[in-house]
Amino acid sequence: MNALPLVSLLLGSLALGAAVPAPRAAAPATELVTVVVSALSSTSAVVKLNFYNAPDKFLKDGQVAIRMVVRPDGKNTLSIPVELTEGEWAVAISQDLNNNNKLDKNFLGIPTEPFAFSNNVKPRLSAPSFQECKFMVAGPGRVINITSWNDF
Repeated sequence: MNALPLVSLLLGSLALGAAVPAPRAAAPATELVTVVVSALSSTSAVVKLNFYNAPDKFLKDGQVAIRMVVRPDGKNTLSIPVELTEGEWAVAISQDLNNNNKLDKNFLGIPTEPFAFSNNVKPRLSAPSFQECKFMVAGPGRVINITSWNDF
């Protein structure tokens, strides 16, 4: 028996198998969530939404999972759709009244522009925690209602 054709067939099969890409991991499931922001101080100043999905990154510079900037276009209530992966999320919003692209604060570090958090958490002495602000994304149709906090 001639082993050469058998070896050629075997090596050819191995080469073909190596060319087949490995199956990809499925992308995480996302759901459409609607964030409704009401009681805006200005109907023209931009509203910034910062979404976080990890407690250790919450409110930390450069640690935002998703950032959105929305113009109210004359409205004092906004309805903002956003695709979020399933799991725990928290959102912090602010309104940039003087359009300087930052949340202005006084000498104590307290914001002097409107802001708010998911679950309508109203911090008094320190920033809220992820645990206080978190909400669960686990299916379609989730609506998060946030009232802008203007008592700054």
